[in-house]
Amino acid sequence: MNKSQELPWDNPRFRNWISVVQAEKAITRALGKALEPFDLKIVQLDLMMNLLRHPGASQNDIAQKLLVGRSNITMLLPQLEEQGWIRREGDEKDKRVLRLYLTPAGETKLREALKAYSALIDRVMSQSTPAQCDSMGDVMRRVSEMLAKDE
Repeated sequence: MNKSQELPWDNPRFRNWISVVQAEKAITRALGKALEPFDLKIVQLDLMMNLLRHPGASQNDIAQKLLVGRSNITMLLPQLEEQGWIRREGDEKDKRVLRLYLTPAGETKLREALKAYSALIDRVMSQSTPAQCDSMGDVMRRVSEMLAKDE
């Protein structure tokens, strides 16, 4: 970069993007801390939330929803099963596919953790008006969609 080029931090888009990244990191730290009393990690919460919304989803379905590899999901399942929070069942039509379900204990654990998660979201989003929240959501959805097209 030569002296005639603008430095990136002088660009409002760059500066504001850094704020978005810093906010995401702060929220991730706060959520991790909020989940400690439930003995849950964020990735486990994400997986369990998806099973509540999509009972019987396959490992592949969940991996696609979480934007991770199937192997990442495979590594999470044994621990969640040992804790009694999920169960795997074979698919009746395709024996290669395992369907995932929350157990009653898993659903109870998830609903407790969701209260803490919702409280954090309310606290964070209270920094903006409802219109600003909607606008922020619209922008982040457009960013996600635009980058998904690049994949």
